[in-house]
Amino acid sequence: MKKVISMALAAVLAVGVLAGCSKQNPQSLENIKKAGKIVMYTNAAFPPFEYREGSNVAGVDVDIANEIAKDIGVTLEIKDVEFETIIGAVQSGKCAFGAAGMTVKPERLEQVDFSTKYVKSKQYLILKKGSTVKTIEDLKGKKVGVQTATTGNLILDDEISEGVLKGNEALKTYDDAIIASQDLIAGRIDAVVIDKLPAESIAKTNEGLQAIEMVYADGSNTEEEYAICVQKGNKELLDSINSTLDKLIKAGKIDEYVLNHTSKK
Repeated sequence: MKKVISMALAAVLAVGVLAGCSKQNPQSLENIKKAGKIVMYTNAAFPPFEYREGSNVAGVDVDIANEIAKDIGVTLEIKDVEFETIIGAVQSGKCAFGAAGMTVKPERLEQVDFSTKYVKSKQYLILKKGSTVKTIEDLKGKKVGVQTATTGNLILDDEISEGVLKGNEALKTYDDAIIASQDLIAGRIDAVVIDKLPAESIAKTNEGLQAIEMVYADGSNTEEEYAICVQKGNKELLDSINSTLDKLIKAGKIDEYVLNHTSKK
């Protein structure tokens, strides 16, 4: 009998602890509603997903985030930060979610939970027009720029350490691909690796540059998918974000956002 009572008491205490954790978490759905705002971290140098429009941040992810905030019934607050700090900020509860054209990868899944995937992408090369580079293997011996902590950075690191670019000199990392592309124009590097739409946007707005898909010599590519990240275990918030995403995907709104912001950039 004592054992049964003890087990029941333990169960009650466990429920109480979980409830307490939910209330103490500043980014729980309940506390977000009480605060009247939801905070998104992003990096506004990744057009068309996020970019500066005067003093404001605009883009596909901003449109999605505004819908998330509207569905919850709160206002949206956007913080423009360095890309590599976003996951840490989500983990620590500094923000409710990160939305920055972020690829779902196994190492990131160990740190945060991801929403429904909402956009497919691939890695692209930004090159000077007339460049002979056609594949990843052609980057052997070249100076390559990447945005820190992005998928392009991770792929190139792997290829340099134990893949088709083994022995290449170290990559040059940048805060964003726009800055990297200025070094490309100046001749300080030979290529920039970044996601498809940002690559195309940067090439479009810089005469003399081109963007091509980054493929291997055997034709294989680097397909990936974007999602929004939240703190691990923040299920109510994640469910709310997924509900908004599912609605937008079914209505074709995300494709509409991409087309709209691609035409602007």
